Amino acid sequence: MELNIVLHEPEIPQNTGNIARTCAAIGAKLHLIEPLGFKIDEKSVRRAGLDYWDKLDVKLYSNLQDFFKKNPDGQYIFGTTKAKINHTQIKYMEKCYIFFGKESKGLPEDLLKDNPDTSVRIPMKSELRSLNLSNCVAIIAYEALRQNNFETLSSEGELHNLSWDDQ
Repeated sequence: MELNIVLHEPEIPQNTGNIARTCAAIGAKLHLIEPLGFKIDEKSVRRAGLDYWDKLDVKLYSNLQDFFKKNPDGQYIFGTTKAKINHTQIKYMEKCYIFFGKESKGLPEDLLKDNPDTSVRIPMKSELRSLNLSNCVAIIAYEALRQNNFETLSSEGELHNLSWDDQ
């Protein structure tokens, strides 16, 4: 499965850092659409302790139009609190781009209105506004991977000479 995580105008560097770590762990490409609320130059990334940044495939785009021009094919899924479809009720295809919006506003309304059949939400209590962005990415990405039998991921852990006396 070719899984792509797309962040539209992310604002909080810690969220993007957590998402980048998730992408590295699952082999997903990370697409960042500007403007960003932080810098991603080598010095800033090193200072933030993102020691896995070099294990990522990160792409940067100037805007949504730039993204769609450079990625014209694949399935586009839009994560939002405004959707009517549960994230488990959609089939994630072989080449999938899962979009998430900025922390303060989410994805652009017109994008959601144009794509109601591929906009998904994570069920939660109605009186709460939303989950943390990095948690949403992990929840939906792992559902997509689950549906595709976790292709290319290790499903087994390994104990290294651990005995009860070591605990």
